[in-house]
Amino acid sequence: MLNKNQVYGNAGESAALAFLKKKKYKILEKNFRTFYGELDIIARQKNTYVFVEVKTRASRGFGEPADAVNRTKQRHIIHSAESYLDQNRLFDVDYRFDIIEVVGDKHDFEINHIEDAFA
Repeated sequence: MLNKNQVYGNAGESAALAFLKKKKYKILEKNFRTFYGELDIIARQKNTYVFVEVKTRASRGFGEPADAVNRTKQRHIIHSAESYLDQNRLFDVDYRFDIIEVVGDKHDFEINHIEDAFA
């Protein structure tokens, strides 16, 4: 059984997926697990693979959601992305790391897409 935060996080990820689909991204994977952690969304925009971290918050009262993606979290995401690329034999492809901030009530989210958020 999911707790309240997991349900809220899942609603945020669903909103982020719908947002990306509307922007014509091709969704390749959701919640892709590796030894280093989980990649929330793997998508492709034209010829670029996009590894998306989704951060969902009820408000900005404790800062921006993207602030939670610190150096340690970034390293885990990078290693997970490298694992995905290796597993799929995608050796010479363009890729980037995005963050999608989802803020508000799960029936009325505000979405902020930060492209190329870190390297």
